[in-house]
Amino acid sequence: MTTSEPSLGSNRPGASPNKYIFLLCFISLIATAFGFMVRVAVMDTWQVEFGLSETEKGQLFGVGLWPFAISIILFSLVIDRIGYTIAMWFAFFCHLAQVFLLITAKNYDWLWIGTFIGALGNGTIEAVINPVIASIYHRNKTKWLTILHAGWPGGLVLAGLLAIFVGTIQLEDGSDIGWRWQIGLILIPVIAYGLMLLNCRFPISERVAAGVPYKAMLQEAGIFGCLISTALIVAEIGRIYGIEPWLQGDIILFVCVCYGIYVLAFGRAIFILLLLIMIPLATTELGTDSWIKELMEPITKEWKINGAWVLVYTAFIMTVLRFCIGPIVKVLGPLGVLATCSVFAAIGIYGLANAGAESTAIILIAATVYGIGQTFFWPCTLGLVAEQFPKGGALTLNAIAGVGMLGVGIIGAPLLGNLQDNQVHQNLVAPESDEALVASELVLHDEVQTSVFGEYRKIDLDKLAALETESPEAHDAVMELRQEGKMDALELAAFPPIFMAICYLLLMLYYRSQGGYKPVDLGVTDLPAEEDQRVKVTSLD
Repeated sequence: MTTSEPSLGSNRPGASPNKYIFLLCFISLIATAFGFMVRVAVMDTWQVEFGLSETEKGQLFGVGLWPFAISIILFSLVIDRIGYTIAMWFAFFCHLAQVFLLITAKNYDWLWIGTFIGALGNGTIEAVINPVIASIYHRNKTKWLTILHAGWPGGLVLAGLLAIFVGTIQLEDGSDIGWRWQIGLILIPVIAYGLMLLNCRFPISERVAAGVPYKAMLQEAGIFGCLISTALIVAEIGRIYGIEPWLQGDIILFVCVCYGIYVLAFGRAIFILLLLIMIPLATTELGTDSWIKELMEPITKEWKINGAWVLVYTAFIMTVLRFCIGPIVKVLGPLGVLATCSVFAAIGIYGLANAGAESTAIILIAATVYGIGQTFFWPCTLGLVAEQFPKGGALTLNAIAGVGMLGVGIIGAPLLGNLQDNQVHQNLVAPESDEALVASELVLHDEVQTSVFGEYRKIDLDKLAALETESPEAHDAVMELRQEGKMDALELAAFPPIFMAICYLLLMLYYRSQGGYKPVDLGVTDLPAEEDQRVKVTSLD
């Protein structure tokens, strides 16, 4: 902590207040990563136990992400009034409820509800930690937000290692200890940040300390920002609960008209562009991560290792590099870092999709390049928004993350899952050999499935298991075609980062035409604690 950064009263004897708050935020972010990684580790087990299709698995990955946006955006609107402490306790109890519901799950719906509640808690965590760290380290926002978000990949590494270890434990009768024990691992960081909350004093935000009115915060996002966020939220809720499209449109129109009448502003153009870019960005990072383990399964089986090691490896790379962001961002700037990472991510994903099980060196290189590529996406975007739109306070900072999660939850992860089902279906109904063609019709489900992306036929796992006994050769042919379909889906995931790179390069040219990239400074030097000054009157005018 430098002397130029604002501080507040000590959280505990002998502790630096900013460092204590940072550590609390860091551990709480690790808790969100534990929930994500453990779900990835047990998803295959859930598929067998609960009979899930690829699209249903994608929907479970999605519901672990998009509800994040509901809590992060809604809390951003009121967090200056209710305070960070209350919001953090809400997240804590959401995480406890998530663990209980998943451990006691009986079916797909139970898994969906538990994952949904956990995602609400995750969103609340980020609704707090992003504006808090951007405020107490407002002279170096991109650097400290990036270091903060090393907690995400760091949590993936810890949770992955623990989940792999727990998954190998066997009982006296030779059976596995069970996936429910793996779910219980989530409690480790949750209890840790809960205990730290008992003795923490959060500051008010930079926006409030600078006296920026509440209305001015809303104007930064504007009508277009409201439209993007509301449309994504309503569309997903409408799909889940069967709300008619015309009613969804009316709800979106009503919210945006009310918002527009109050703010009388369309929103900052660059901020709106960054909102739209967050959809492919989040899909590249989180959506692809959700499927990497399974897509690489044949390769990891060849090596006789758990597929989760792929995620652990790339997450380790991210953790180390995020702690090294200082000199990197000083040389390239936030936009230069984002453009470079987009190119790395596209190359890495394409390499992973086209590497064979025997291409050990190529796989390691591609995984490394992919890990480097996704390292700075999320935190550098947060830093970019925090530096350019500080008047937007918690809203602009967290709306970026919210739209990203909405995009990957509603579009990205289910799309990747549905692409897999469709690619597998296409490969199975039009294979090269007659033997595989006959076998494919024996393993496809009789009923046509429907998703937001259209109709498809999933593989019937019971039929697939029976085919392995009846005709091992035909079973192997089907499995090969199935894997080819999965890799084809992964290859398509290389296109979003290419689009992102183009957008970032255009933004770099824009800022160069304006005299260069410069952070916006609100001139804040003091951040009172919440209990000393709950909220300045101007914050809610």
